[in-house]
Amino acid sequence: MPRSIVAQMLRSGLYTRIIGRRVRYCQSTASTMDDAAELARAGADEGMVIVAETQTASRGRVGRRWRSEPGNLYFSVLFRPDVSALPLLSPLAGVAVARAIRRAAGITPAVKWPNDVTIDGLKVAGILAESALTGPRVDYAVVGIGVNVALDVAADPEIAATAASLNHFAANPVDRAELLRRILQDMDAIYLDVARGKSPIPEWRRWLNTLGQRVTVTHHGQTTVGIAEDVDDSGNLLLRTDDGALLTLTAGDITLRTPNHSPQ
Repeated sequence: MPRSIVAQMLRSGLYTRIIGRRVRYCQSTASTMDDAAELARAGADEGMVIVAETQTASRGRVGRRWRSEPGNLYFSVLFRPDVSALPLLSPLAGVAVARAIRRAAGITPAVKWPNDVTIDGLKVAGILAESALTGPRVDYAVVGIGVNVALDVAADPEIAATAASLNHFAANPVDRAELLRRILQDMDAIYLDVARGKSPIPEWRRWLNTLGQRVTVTHHGQTTVGIAEDVDDSGNLLLRTDDGALLTLTAGDITLRTPNHSPQ
């Protein structure tokens, strides 16, 4: 039987302090997000990683469908952060994924606020962060990441115009184990920086291609148009509306459209 992606990664060496101290691999599962949450409730340590070859009930932000087929990369990471670090988990994951794609695939991606990683405007990776709180205390948080490494987007009309795979852009097939190793190592390093008081927001801002663009935002059935001016220290989008007002938008259930691209 071929060596699993996790075995390949560990053979190359995973040098982390928190993330990836334990890694669980499964050929198929309903959702690595749900698996990580279940392990968290059972007392699993921070840094646990769940990797799956396929998922049968995967999801993206706002419950959107996410195709999970063999040959791509699907995993979730368990965090037990301070409440101050909670809003930084999605940005730090975005930075880690963007860095890893550039190094492992030789392609420079961009991040579309709040959680899509794109190349030439086409989505190649998505990030989903969920958490459980008791009052002001964070019980746990889970960050799920899906990367289209070899996905045949042409086989699905729903995503054919908006998504792509890394192998479509890369000069050579992307090594999934190496990509996973780099993402986990960068997530670990950035998370340690957060604990030391260094925010990932400045670097995340440099990866964002949403800033400066005219966007259409839909929230609770209301639509607002304006310029994506900046992000604040928590990663919220600062939208300058046509009447000059500056709105602060959290990701939540917001749908954002940029020119010539579908909603996310």
